Amino acid sequence: MVKGVIGEETRFQPIEDRLTKSASPAEVGLLIGKFSSTLDRLFLFDLIPTPPNDSGDPASSITQPDKKTASKSKSQTPDSSSLFIDKDWVSEHARQVSRMLVGGIKVVGVYVWVSDNAFKNSTIMLCQTVKGVAEAAPLSEANWGERLLLHICYGPRRWNCRNCSLSSNITSSSLRPCEFKLGKVLSSFQTFRCMHNFNLRLPILHDGASKFQTLSDVLHHAISLHAKELSDAKALIDGKLVLDNEPCSSDGVHEVELLIPFLNNSSIEAYSQKDVSGILSFCGTICSFAYLNSKEPISQAVTDIKGDIITSLQSRLDIIRDETDVDSDNHHDVGRQVSDDDVSVEKPVSQLVLHLLRKECSLPFPRRVFAPWLAGTYVCDYLQPSETVEVLKDHCMELLSMKAPTEVSTILEPEKEDVSFKSKSFWDVAVPSYSETHLVEDKLKLDGRGESSSNKSAKSGQISVVAAGLILLLSVLVGFVLFVLKG
Repeated sequence: MVKGVIGEETRFQPIEDRLTKSASPAEVGLLIGKFSSTLDRLFLFDLIPTPPNDSGDPASSITQPDKKTASKSKSQTPDSSSLFIDKDWVSEHARQVSRMLVGGIKVVGVYVWVSDNAFKNSTIMLCQTVKGVAEAAPLSEANWGERLLLHICYGPRRWNCRNCSLSSNITSSSLRPCEFKLGKVLSSFQTFRCMHNFNLRLPILHDGASKFQTLSDVLHHAISLHAKELSDAKALIDGKLVLDNEPCSSDGVHEVELLIPFLNNSSIEAYSQKDVSGILSFCGTICSFAYLNSKEPISQAVTDIKGDIITSLQSRLDIIRDETDVDSDNHHDVGRQVSDDDVSVEKPVSQLVLHLLRKECSLPFPRRVFAPWLAGTYVCDYLQPSETVEVLKDHCMELLSMKAPTEVSTILEPEKEDVSFKSKSFWDVAVPSYSETHLVEDKLKLDGRGESSSNKSAKSGQISVVAAGLILLLSVLVGFVLFVLKG
C-alpha cells in the first residue's frame, strides 16, 4: 500500500485551471508516475485525458436515473446522477500509452473530474475501470497490488487520492484514502541512459520437438530468456561498478553498461542433429532511459533499465502482432517479405511456423525514437522502417495530449542498428545428413592414410639419396688411394 503521493505542481495546477475553464461535467484519464518501493512513495508526473473513441464519443459522461424509478422513491438524494465510463476504451488508451513510457515511468492509475455525488454513486464503475487499466498496463513491481484513483472534485474544489485494490471482489471498501500533496517532483530526478547490445542464437526445432512453433511464440520465448540473462547482469554507471545501496549525487546524464556473466546462458541446451531444422538469430541495439529520485539507491536505476529493455522488446513484438492481425489485407505482403514459401504467405507474419520455412528469412523490428517530454525527460515511440518521425508527432498529440516537437533535431534516434531476427533454415545451409557425415569421415580417414603413405615414401626417398651419395664419395676416396699407391 502506498503511504503517500506527491504530484508535480507545475503540471497539476495548469490541469486544474483547464478543467475549471472547460465546464465539462466529467473527464477521465490516466495517471503517469513512478512508484518507489524503497521510499514507499508514488511520484505523479502528469495527468493524460483519454481521447474520444473511434466514434467520436467521450470516454466518460454523466447519466441521470430513470424518471419512473426516481418518482417511486421520495427519499432519494438530491443529486442521484452517476458516472458512465467506457472502460474498454480507457484500458486500450492505457495499453498504448504504456508503450510510450521509458524505464520506471508507468501508468499507475486513473483520475476522474466529476462532482462529489456522482463520484459516490459510481464507486463500482470506477474500481472496474482502474482494474481494467491495471490489466492493460501491468507493472513489474509484484509487491504493489494496487493502483491509484485520483478524484478532482468541483463544488467544493479539492483533490482526493485513494488506493484501489485489484482483488477480484470489488466492493465499496476497495477504495482506501491516501495522503496526497503537490510538490516539485521532476526537478529532483536524475537521468540514466543505456545502449544495450544483444545477440541471441536459438535452434529451430522440428515439428513436435518444441512447444514454440510460430514466430510469435519463438520470439516471446527468446525475450523471456534474455530477461533471465539480464537479471544476473552487473552494471557499470559512468565506468564504476554499482553497489546495492549506493546513492547517486552527481548531475548530468549517467551512462549505464550492463555486464552479462560469461556463458551464463540458460538457453544453451544440447540437441541432436535430427531435431534441429535451422538457426534463429535475434540481435540488435536497444536504447533505454530511466529516471531516479535523488533519495533512491542507484541500484533502482539499474533495475528500471533492465525492465525497460525487456518491455521495449515485448512492445515491438506486440506492434508486429497487432499490425498483422488487424490489417488482414497486408498478410500476403508481409508473408512475402519473410518467405517465398507458398504455404506461409497466406499467414500473418506472427503466425509463421519457422521449421516449415525452406529459405533464409529476416524481419526488422520497429526502431525506438524519443521525444522530449517534461523537464528533461523523454517519451518514446516505435517506427517501422517505412515510417518517419511524423508518426511520433501524431502519437504524442493523440495519446499523450502534448504538443508535437516542432524541431526534428530534438527527436532522438539513437538506434542506428536495427533490432531484427534472422532465421536460416538448414535446407539452405550445407549441413550433411547422417549418412553424408559418415561418408565425409570415411573420406577423411582415407585421405589420412594416403597422407601417411606419401610421407613414408618421401622419407624412404630421402634415405636412398643420402646412401647413394655416401657410396659415391667412398668410391672416389678408394680410387684416389689406389692411384697414390701405384705411383
